[in-house]
Amino acid sequence: MRLIQCLHEGRTHAALVENDTTVRLANGDTYSLARSAMASGKPFSEVVEASLTDTRLDYADLIATQRLLPPLTHADPAHCLVTGTGLTHLGSADTRSAMHAKAQSASEEELTDSMRMFKLGVEGGKPSPGQVGAQPEWFYKGDGDCVVAPEAELPWPGFAEDAGEEPELAGLYVIDDQGTPHRLGFAIGNEFSDHVTERFNYLWLAHSKLRSCSFGPELLVGELPAHLEGTSRIIRNGNTLWEKPFLTGEDNMAHSIANLEHHHFKYHSFRRPGDVHVHFFGTATLSFADNIRVEPGDRFEIELPAFGRSLRNPLATPDDDNDVVTVNTL
Repeated sequence: MRLIQCLHEGRTHAALVENDTTVRLANGDTYSLARSAMASGKPFSEVVEASLTDTRLDYADLIATQRLLPPLTHADPAHCLVTGTGLTHLGSADTRSAMHAKAQSASEEELTDSMRMFKLGVEGGKPSPGQVGAQPEWFYKGDGDCVVAPEAELPWPGFAEDAGEEPELAGLYVIDDQGTPHRLGFAIGNEFSDHVTERFNYLWLAHSKLRSCSFGPELLVGELPAHLEGTSRIIRNGNTLWEKPFLTGEDNMAHSIANLEHHHFKYHSFRRPGDVHVHFFGTATLSFADNIRVEPGDRFEIELPAFGRSLRNPLATPDDDNDVVTVNTL
């Protein structure tokens, strides 16, 4: 089952993707349907099926009229937390393969913090069921206000040195009234970061992450396929500027999904009843690693056939709001 969210007659609705051209409207948004499933004890997919109406909408028209939304949202953006983990994929990308090889051959004294973290994941990121594995890198992205809808422009802050894509999987969660996280499924994500800032000094990782992101357009309900093959590309003036395949899914990751979820939700503050969580699971492919510098108007496209329609977002012109922020005293 694959779901989207869209605006219809002024209200947010979930909709079942029936095919490439048609979606079937549900009576309620994704969040309310998830809450109903938790309250009733029924599977989320069963609740969605029971909520479907006879109204069908044209998928392309939703995009053309800018009514396509992220597949999971919270009415109060402050109750949607966007986070992620890095250095999680074994990867087909040369950068990850090279890091893996060096991590295995280097002495402990020669390892950088990044290489040491990667090696920890390779050696201990997939523990046996019921066991705790290696702790991954973790970062906070923002709240729901940082999420950009599929097809919408990704803003480019004036202070940023770069504005590059990160093709990833994102897990989508809702916390029940007892504080237990429930995963609805997964979506394609573009975690979108400033790799120039990150490369200059890894201690600036947080600065490179506190910016916009996008995920969707479709929520794949249920379990994640163990092996996924996708393509990340950048379109400039109608032509493909850069394109590269990538692998994801647990078969291609150093960490299991369960281990990454544990190390996020082990914090009590991330199990606040009613909250939505969007958690990015890391990337293996970056155009920045191939010396690509993006420009305003470039369009990021991340394709994973198992997830239906590609995630597409054009890049906005850098804003000019780069003045010094002053704080007033009350």
